[in-house]
Amino acid sequence: MTQGTGGQSDEAQFAGDIPVEEAWSILRDERDAALIDVRTDAEWSFVGVPDLSELGKQPLLLSWQRFPDMSPNIDFVETLRNAGIVRDAANLFICRSGARSRSAGLAMAADGFMRCYNVAAGFEGDKDIHQHRGSTSGWKAAGLPWVQS
Repeated sequence: MTQGTGGQSDEAQFAGDIPVEEAWSILRDERDAALIDVRTDAEWSFVGVPDLSELGKQPLLLSWQRFPDMSPNIDFVETLRNAGIVRDAANLFICRSGARSRSAGLAMAADGFMRCYNVAAGFEGDKDIHQHRGSTSGWKAAGLPWVQS
């Protein structure tokens, strides 16, 4: 187990996985809460992004991996550290289905951010019986606001 800032383990600082409805509630109820969408620019363009406008917020779009080769974004932690999000606020990480966002949340917890949540099921969720995403779980399936460019 690796150690994060202050001698705590990364897992102790990582706040855990939460359902999309809880993520929405946190974003609505906590002024400094932020949603960090770690998908790629292609996903944001072609699949859509969470719409937080009714909350007076916007998601922060920062890829965990680079499109098209999906290489790690080695500048992710530093870029997010300098993006102005509040270290002890709820910082919610979302991707397509919850895997990349969990990794990103763990990385930020290791960097000393105290309330890093993974939005379980992500933006599109699991595949349905037809192998399509977006209808069985996740942000879109829950009917939460989103926009497509």
